[in-house]
Amino acid sequence: MHLRLAMSKILLLLFAGLFVLTYTVNAQSWEVGATVGASGYIGDFNPNNPLKFTDPVYGLFLKRNFDPYFSLKLGVSHGTISGYDSQSSNQQMQNRNLSFFTNLDETSLIGELNFFSYIPLVGKNIFTPYIFAGIGTVSYTPQTTYNGEDYDLRALMTEGQQKPYKESAIAVPFGVGVKYNITGQWNIILDLGYRYTNTGYLDDVYGAYPNKTVLTTDIARILSDRSGEINGNYIGSAGSQRGNYRNDTYMFLGFTVSYTFLSSKCYSFR
Repeated sequence: MHLRLAMSKILLLLFAGLFVLTYTVNAQSWEVGATVGASGYIGDFNPNNPLKFTDPVYGLFLKRNFDPYFSLKLGVSHGTISGYDSQSSNQQMQNRNLSFFTNLDETSLIGELNFFSYIPLVGKNIFTPYIFAGIGTVSYTPQTTYNGEDYDLRALMTEGQQKPYKESAIAVPFGVGVKYNITGQWNIILDLGYRYTNTGYLDDVYGAYPNKTVLTTDIARILSDRSGEINGNYIGSAGSQRGNYRNDTYMFLGFTVSYTFLSSKCYSFR
């Protein structure tokens, strides 16, 4: 929680500072927008498919367009991701039989670079592809369902951690998109973005099975190794591989409607 608050303050200060420093630049404009779309992730339940979207996402943003090519966006997004070994085509994952779902609450500061000169209403181009990258923070609370009841997995320390992993992580957004000026100062935007994180625990799975004697509750021991629920054969011996030992990445596919507030200086770029 402290990491998320600190990162949010840093992002807001950066945005405010850039606004003050560039106040006199020509063709500046503000833009606001709302996004809906799909979310997914790459991790222990989806190790290989970068286009596997499983859940919804939505968000809001405030953007400063500094010129026809570069802009900086402060955004908040809420999405969910999930994974179920029982739905995998991989037999090893089916045998593991774990599952998770979690909300993702992201705050990010993202720079966008247009390929073409783009100013809604007054510019000569009505569309442009663009790329983006930035920095952000994301909070997450992995859970799973057992016998009809949902359990928070962080506090259970299912891999025998000495203390629960953090509630927030650093996220590094990057991706591509297309902007289109549909009419007047209104835009539609389609973008695909990935967020590399500094944690492998978005899904509560990272390393090895623990020695179950170090787990302090019965429910922690049950949810640490659920393989035996299939046929009574538990495969989670202490030290054997439970996860892939890699940090998780999540992704958003977004459809956005935005409105650009133009200033008179923008007309010099016609």
